[in-house]
Amino acid sequence: MDHLTQVSNAFATFMKEAPQQQQVWMETVQKLDAASRLDPKTEEIAYIAVLAAVRLESGLPFHVKHAKALGATREEIISAVLLGLPAVGNVVIQALPVALQAYDSE
Repeated sequence: MDHLTQVSNAFATFMKEAPQQQQVWMETVQKLDAASRLDPKTEEIAYIAVLAAVRLESGLPFHVKHAKALGATREEIISAVLLGLPAVGNVVIQALPVALQAYDSE
């Protein structure tokens, strides 16, 4: 699958229209990943929780599919999305259909 079809339209546009900034961004992301002491699956699950809490649903399909490829279960995805309920309230439920559609699509 083409990497551009796996990311949101906004991120694909960023990649296409600002390749130098995108390269710097990805280098930073890779360095942050290398510094993390979480295993890759746990990190993806945590990141899904953050995306839901900050209402960045456009990033969910990519990260849910990645988490699934790393062995995350559907129940873990649901729990990750709903993790922010006590802190940010029910805004996180907006992410639930997006996340589950991505999980169930493969």
